[in-house]
Amino acid sequence: MKKANGIVLDRPGKPDYRTPTSFRNIVLLETVSKILERLSALRLASAARSLGLLHPNQCGSLAGLGCFDAVATLTHEVRLLQAASFKVSTLFLDVKGGFDNVCANKLATILTRGGVSAYLVAWIKSFLSKRQCRLIFQGAPKAFCPVAVGTPQGSPISPLLFVLYIASLHPTIPQGLAISYVDDLTITVGSDSVHSNI
Repeated sequence: MKKANGIVLDRPGKPDYRTPTSFRNIVLLETVSKILERLSALRLASAARSLGLLHPNQCGSLAGLGCFDAVATLTHEVRLLQAASFKVSTLFLDVKGGFDNVCANKLATILTRGGVSAYLVAWIKSFLSKRQCRLIFQGAPKAFCPVAVGTPQGSPISPLLFVLYIASLHPTIPQGLAISYVDDLTITVGSDSVHSNI
């Protein structure tokens, strides 16, 4: 259950296909593994909510907190700041390659310090370690290669693990708000001038 096949597809419209960025990798995971991962995700989400490991302004990857909630919260905050006669600025950020850079040991430390049960932390650490992937494209070797970091693409638990991994990135802003939707973040601030916001 720790092995996956990665199907390599051409990205359309690229002028040159001699670089890795001209391709997209779609990872195919075992169905049985996905069932177990989904059950573990439900348990971890419940534990994370009850232990306060999630920032209140994190959306996505969590039941009941979707894209609509993130947009509604951002719109509400902007209108509140504008009603107080503030100039409002929002910075939109994307954590590039975030899922690919989750470190199992650091995540295990975050979860352990947060009070997640030892058996669940051990399962997550095992789930993220000793993974292997085989890229499938013309001329590719048939051997599996180790994957040292990251969460598996397409896994039901990967987005939740990432959200827990970056929960501490939410800053406290006196006149503003930071909101995230999985790996996309916004920082909204209000003041008397756009220059002060910047």
